[in-house]
Amino acid sequence: MPLQPLHLPVLRLRPVLPVRLSLRLRRPVRRAQGRRLIIAPRPPAPLSGAGGLYPGETFAMRVPLLIIAGFLALPLVAAEAADRLAVETPVVAAGRGAADRLTLPAPKAGRTRPLVVVVGENVGAEVTDFIVPYGVLKDSGVAEVRSLSTGEGPIQLRMALKIRADQTLAQFDLAEPAGADIVIVPAQMSPKDKVLTAWVRDQADRGAVIVSVCEGARVLANAGLLRGRRATTHWGAMKALEKAYPDTTWVRDRRYVQDGSIISTTGVTASIPMSLALVEAIGGRGAAEATARRLGVSDWSAAHHTADFHLSKGDYAHAIGLLAAVWSHETVEAPIADGVDEVALALRADVWQRSFRAKVATTRTGRAPVVSRHGLTILPDAEPVAGRYRIPGDAGPAAPQLDQALAAMGRRYGPFAVRLARQGLEYNTPPRPAP
Repeated sequence: MPLQPLHLPVLRLRPVLPVRLSLRLRRPVRRAQGRRLIIAPRPPAPLSGAGGLYPGETFAMRVPLLIIAGFLALPLVAAEAADRLAVETPVVAAGRGAADRLTLPAPKAGRTRPLVVVVGENVGAEVTDFIVPYGVLKDSGVAEVRSLSTGEGPIQLRMALKIRADQTLAQFDLAEPAGADIVIVPAQMSPKDKVLTAWVRDQADRGAVIVSVCEGARVLANAGLLRGRRATTHWGAMKALEKAYPDTTWVRDRRYVQDGSIISTTGVTASIPMSLALVEAIGGRGAAEATARRLGVSDWSAAHHTADFHLSKGDYAHAIGLLAAVWSHETVEAPIADGVDEVALALRADVWQRSFRAKVATTRTGRAPVVSRHGLTILPDAEPVAGRYRIPGDAGPAAPQLDQALAAMGRRYGPFAVRLARQGLEYNTPPRPAP
């Protein structure tokens, strides 16, 4: 999604307050259009002090309106409680077939391994979309992997984490005139950014395979790379992109889709199976299996069921209620240190930030930059604060920590927060492997 915790289409809380709520992390917007209010979150302000209720007002929405909306939402919440409490049924992945296997060209001349870059705008790329491919491919050892930013300075990932990329686009172009072998494009804050779209188009012209994760597809579509092709994207953006780009065939029920030199994925957590499919395409089945075991994944097929993801009026209402309850919002800490597993950290932070109640702050005493397990530089948000809740995590494989984070968040915030996070992440609990 262009980086939202949840896509909420038009919702009218009749008879008093028509509201269009599209909770997307984009540049601040707060304007009236007749009786309709368009609301979008602003980027979070730097953390300071003890923190508390969403430092910097993460959501650009006035408290009185939130409270009114929350009370107006209560009848809908009660009316649709059963629907909102329904438990998603895990989708059992089908056996791997030809559509599950990606095909990649040989590395460019002079390279023994493909050069893979993951690119993000400085103002924001989705955290899981960005870090999972970076961490998984680095861990596999089958490719050289670099992180790129559109310009100088750090990248403020969304929903959380601030990082320093290895190179800017300009620095990369000077160092690698032949271009990358594979370019991975996460969902971005500004998918129509001219610098980014022109650079991605140029890399495609130089023969790179271009991979969009989640609504990174918007960048590819804006660059003209999806014209006449098959592609997929986050379930919440599918209809909008079908309307905006009718010359692309938008595919449902596949976690990732390849059409020639273009690969695209569904929402956020599809970054995991797609990354393993890339490892398999580069290094073979054995390399993918070994990487998957370390990651804690047993299957990376493209099987998916898009219809599992949808929102009821009760979901919309409860989301407004969560936002309205500003007194229950809090800053939670994700302590980091050198050697931190960047994939596990990204999954945990992404889950908690989608609760509609928590602002995740990475913390380290002294706030010195942290170098992750696979060499990513992470810039801590704040000093640790005594008594503030710390999101749990462990040193085990990264992928299972997604379910662990959902469970912990559910214990703290309840099942609705978990449901909304699952919808935003486009995630169903995977089936357990046979004993």
